[in-house]
Amino acid sequence: MSKLVIVESPAKAKTIKKYLGKDFEVMASMGHVRDLPKSKLSVDVENGFTPVYTDIKGKEDLIKELKSEASKADFVYLATDPDREGEAISWHLAQMLDLSMEENNRVTFNEITKTGVTNGMANPRTIDIDLVNAQQARRILDRIVGYKLSPFLWKKVRRGLSAGRVQSVAVSLVVDREKQINSFKPEEYWSIETKMTAPSSKKQFTASFTGIDGKKVELHSEEETNAVLKRVENAVYTVTDVKKSVRKKSPAPPFTTSTMQQEASKKLGFAAAKTMKNAQTLYEGVEIGDMGAVGLITYMRTDSLRISDEARDAAYKYIEATYGKNYVPSTPKVYKTKNNAQDAHEAIRPSMPELTPDKVKDSLTTEQFKLYKLIWERFIASQMANASLDTVSANIDANGCNFRATGFSVKFDGFTVLYEESKDDEENKVLPVIEKGDVLKLKSIAGSQHFTQPPARYTEASLIKALEENGIGRPSTYAPTISTIINRLYVERDGKQLKPTGLGDVTTQLMKDHFKHIVDAKFTASMENNLDEIELGKKEWGETLEEFYSDFAATLEKAEKNMDGKRIKVPDEETDEVCEVCGKPMVIRIGRFGKFLACSGFPDCTNTKKIVKDTGGVCPKCQKKVLQKKSKKGKKYFGCEDNPNCDFMTWDTPVSDKCPKCNDGTTLFKKGGKMFCLKDGCGYEVAVRKEK
Repeated sequence: MSKLVIVESPAKAKTIKKYLGKDFEVMASMGHVRDLPKSKLSVDVENGFTPVYTDIKGKEDLIKELKSEASKADFVYLATDPDREGEAISWHLAQMLDLSMEENNRVTFNEITKTGVTNGMANPRTIDIDLVNAQQARRILDRIVGYKLSPFLWKKVRRGLSAGRVQSVAVSLVVDREKQINSFKPEEYWSIETKMTAPSSKKQFTASFTGIDGKKVELHSEEETNAVLKRVENAVYTVTDVKKSVRKKSPAPPFTTSTMQQEASKKLGFAAAKTMKNAQTLYEGVEIGDMGAVGLITYMRTDSLRISDEARDAAYKYIEATYGKNYVPSTPKVYKTKNNAQDAHEAIRPSMPELTPDKVKDSLTTEQFKLYKLIWERFIASQMANASLDTVSANIDANGCNFRATGFSVKFDGFTVLYEESKDDEENKVLPVIEKGDVLKLKSIAGSQHFTQPPARYTEASLIKALEENGIGRPSTYAPTISTIINRLYVERDGKQLKPTGLGDVTTQLMKDHFKHIVDAKFTASMENNLDEIELGKKEWGETLEEFYSDFAATLEKAEKNMDGKRIKVPDEETDEVCEVCGKPMVIRIGRFGKFLACSGFPDCTNTKKIVKDTGGVCPKCQKKVLQKKSKKGKKYFGCEDNPNCDFMTWDTPVSDKCPKCNDGTTLFKKGGKMFCLKDGCGYEVAVRKEK
């Protein structure tokens, strides 16, 4: 009896085939096989928002092959990803292959391991139409917003713009944060710190001013600070109180999609899209030595913190064998999932905890290894015993002025022996033995001026956190949303920070003026809740779309009338560069392929050119400048300023170091962990030293 299993990707197909054996044929659909065609709205708004799906162009041969294999098989299993999107792909495949919707032909795998695949195949079910409808509702909703709003933006701002339900809110968050930063007015405040020693030790410690006569006092000026400093001149510093306690420090829970993306951004410098790409590969399967293809992690799109008993037991065995029994918690660690989370999957964890990062390192790319190590360590640490800290707090009096010294030492390191969240940057600050009544010796005292700081710009990590906290989007949407708003030039990177472009400012203000609901975080979050209700079978998807569209259509019509004949100009970004044709200043403008330099004298002067950045590097071919450039797809590369006369280009990054072998000022280039010379015939390379 021949059986066909259809999954989404060839990598996943290869891994699953290994576990199923010769009686099964496993094929990949390569994602969706049917979708709403891009050329038109493809949604019949007048008749219950009926979507008009067609086969995706370019997949004709694949579809033909799937139909042929399905017709020869005695039974077809649909094993696409275990989420809304995967359910919808299975539904499309079932319709395309004329499979019964009443048949138990849908299987899901939380992990691509022998156990995971065996359990999935042993528990087939029918296609969950509520999951399908939730995906359809989201797809249609986003199609309506995009295809109805985009033409409006074309007419009022610039051709080629696009609008999106979730992306508009994300841009709005970035724009609002920039406005907060620009309008922020810093306030002055002062602090006083002392350096002291105790009778028991010559080691200095720090104590900070907290108030006067037992009441908290904040210092707002140099005069107030000097008054305190004058009061404590020649004062005796006496310990009035010492409090000692033990503080427990708990590990962070295992990863969800959001926290994985945030931590990978902070610790590894990965963009959300890079994190998800590598996580997908780790889930689908990687060739591991003699083991063959193995799915190394559980499904990576989840907001649940639940883990299986088997995974917990495996973690405990590893912890006890490696660190000792006292590192295993006395009671199991159970983490509470948020109320609005979908609990269909476990948290992200290694599918086989016994496969340590070192055991699989040689089989993974550098990026895959870094992410697997992060996931593995986070999971194992989440199942370890708490750390225990001895804390000390001493209150000190000097002529009625109060100071406080605090410190801690590690009593038991617990989970911190393996992993700590990136925010945990505190160092051991051990105080000497201090007793009540001790007279301390003052070594130094000084007042320092400070100013309150504006809120920081969003990074990818903090924007994902804000989207999650506001209930905007779901685990599968964070990475593509951020990629979209950057690729469409509404937001740009400034180092790790995200800032709005002039285009982002203009379109966000236009949306706020005319489509308040679309950029309103609470409205978008409520729509996400509606989609969740559809998934649970508690709400009809057609009714949800009707409720949204009736208001949306009226708002769009009103905006068209109010903006009739009006057009909004995206402000130019000024530069110090001068037009070589007419001598006027050059400005930065945004076109189809991104930013470019244009003469401010347009239309009298039509001079334009690419934006290039001098890297300080020297071309290894002709000794002229190496410039940073961008391809049409926006990818950064480096090339000679004398192009096309000199054809030197590279994706590798020029550094300030010069080649010691050539000894003629030739620039070295960096890739991965090495620096090397690209001059013909040189061949010099050296490992990059990592700074501690």
